[in-house]
Amino acid sequence: MTRRALLIVNRYARRGRNSLIQAVNQLQELGFDLIEVEVEEPQYLSDAIRHHCHQVDLAIVGGGDGTLNAAVEGLVETQLPLGILPLGTANDLARTLGIPPSLPEACQIVAKGQLQRIDLGWVNGKHFFNVASLGLSVQIAERLNQGTKRRWGVLGYAATALGVIWQVKPFQADICLDGELIRVKTVQIAVGNGRYYGGGMIVCEDAAIDDCQLHLYSLNVRHWWQLIAALPSVWQGQHRAWSSVHACKCQEIEVYTHKRYLINTDGELTTHTPAQFRIIPKALSVLIPKKHS
Repeated sequence: MTRRALLIVNRYARRGRNSLIQAVNQLQELGFDLIEVEVEEPQYLSDAIRHHCHQVDLAIVGGGDGTLNAAVEGLVETQLPLGILPLGTANDLARTLGIPPSLPEACQIVAKGQLQRIDLGWVNGKHFFNVASLGLSVQIAERLNQGTKRRWGVLGYAATALGVIWQVKPFQADICLDGELIRVKTVQIAVGNGRYYGGGMIVCEDAAIDDCQLHLYSLNVRHWWQLIAALPSVWQGQHRAWSSVHACKCQEIEVYTHKRYLINTDGELTTHTPAQFRIIPKALSVLIPKKHS
């Protein structure tokens, strides 16, 4: 039986422009009747999904985490199943779901994979897949450009981080965790839903995208050199190894700061403090590799 699918590929993703024709040919060979949509600006991705939702059985999105973040509101509203072609730089959601970066393999998963319900994070009305954060990550996102990502790939994240880390300044924040208030002086607060973010960093060593939990950590360091010392543990999600890192899991979080701080959701700057976070359990269906018993 032919399946109808909406195919949206971000031509500006790291591998988007060169992969579109290959993706179309392979998906058609796998039995899909495709509606191809070109979207010039990311903010119109969700509109395209809403517009075509009654014509298709699923939405296939090709791009990186920023592209998926731009599509998430349309996916939530229409409840179309999601197929992912990881064509971006970091591809952290694909990594979390076990979807390989190989385009032919990803197309096979879209055609023959199994559906899994996954959680979403939510902050100030904006859904996110991987992580929402403020502080250092925002400075990195503001500095990181498409040219750096195209040239260096995931290494561009590390290079950009090293360029800004020594300039980071601690700020004070009040965090309310499921009703319990704590006060921190921090350089970054991150709230994770999935397992990976930032090009392969682990949100928390036991985090999963279907565990119905948000995983928070706050880097409560005062000097940039302390942050460098903590980075290996932070990269591996082993926050509890450092007394200067506050880590916990919960379902609702509020963050208040003295001045407004921008918030990065899946690599895109989308909202700001004060911020309310919550988990949306089993919010979407996504095609993942079949699990063999």
